[in-house]
Amino acid sequence: MFFTADKFLSIALHKRQEQNALRTLAVNNQLIDFCSNDYLGFANSKELFDLTELELSHLITQYPHLLGSTGSRLLAGNSAYAEDLEKLIAAFHNAEAGLIYNSGYDANIGLFSALGQKGDTIIYDELIHASIRDGIKLSQASAFMFRHNNTVHLEERLKTAQGLVYVSVESIYSMDGDTAHLKEIAGLCKRYKANLIVDEAHATGITENNGRGVVQQLNLENEIFARVHTFGKALGCHGAVVLGSDLLRNFLINFSRSFIYTTALPVKSLASIRQSYQRLERSDALIQRLHERINYFKEHLSENAKGKLIESCSAIQCIVVNGNDKVKKLASAIQKDGYDVRPILSPTVPKGKERLRICIHVFNTILQIKGFCDSINRNL
Repeated sequence: MFFTADKFLSIALHKRQEQNALRTLAVNNQLIDFCSNDYLGFANSKELFDLTELELSHLITQYPHLLGSTGSRLLAGNSAYAEDLEKLIAAFHNAEAGLIYNSGYDANIGLFSALGQKGDTIIYDELIHASIRDGIKLSQASAFMFRHNNTVHLEERLKTAQGLVYVSVESIYSMDGDTAHLKEIAGLCKRYKANLIVDEAHATGITENNGRGVVQQLNLENEIFARVHTFGKALGCHGAVVLGSDLLRNFLINFSRSFIYTTALPVKSLASIRQSYQRLERSDALIQRLHERINYFKEHLSENAKGKLIESCSAIQCIVVNGNDKVKKLASAIQKDGYDVRPILSPTVPKGKERLRICIHVFNTILQIKGFCDSINRNL
């Protein structure tokens, strides 16, 4: 049977609607934020905005193209400012070098697609982010999943791996909020001569070491082949960096397609990243306040809600509600109480593991968190 393209689109969307999993866009609302990744409030910080504007006023004579870079980094889009920023970020994270990408998605696509060659093996945690999965698909390597945070299963995979071996985990998982068993995983990778890659997207800015991430919290920098830190979560701006050796940086400049074939971030974006990192240098009290709010939230849930909560010490807290219909109805009821929380549906998460994905922020007041918990307890 011949289908037009429009017919194919219509059937696909209808099937998604039948599954009660149709995604739609919504404009910003006036609800109290318990869903964004702006954990430290940097995206709404007037202080950071003003500091960025001040920085740009000093750069205007040196870099007249503040709003657009006018080309890729390999053509017209590179600058001494970008390279200095990469050095600043690498030093902050105790890495030899860094390469900035336009987003965390671009960074993971570019890293994994470039590294994985025919005959190599990539082993990844089953809950790894979609951007990493997509990068792996674009590589030429064989790929194998291991059960979430299961080091026994990981070792089984490592024993049979061929060629150059890469192991991919997130330090804090984006849809569960739990933490990788990094010490054990790093030890296994060292034993089997595998290269460990850690995505620190949701650890950047929230760990109690000025937001440097879990790898540095555990003093594992020298055990990690590559780290990815993104700027669109706690840092409140946009972009990402791949950290590693000078050799890795030079390799990616030559072989990472999502770096080579895209227009670079403009100086305006780079200035906001720089100011956010400088703010992290003096963020201890802010991060401590965030963790106090996370603990307050967990303490004020009912026993019923606590029983459905995925174990997490991060700003991401998830309450599992089986079924797309049920979790959508729960989110809607809580939104009617004035709190912005979103349901995460299958197939984004496995069927039966649908959940409310809750983000706690430093700007959420104790009163707001108490009211939010009351709403969850009442509607769950």
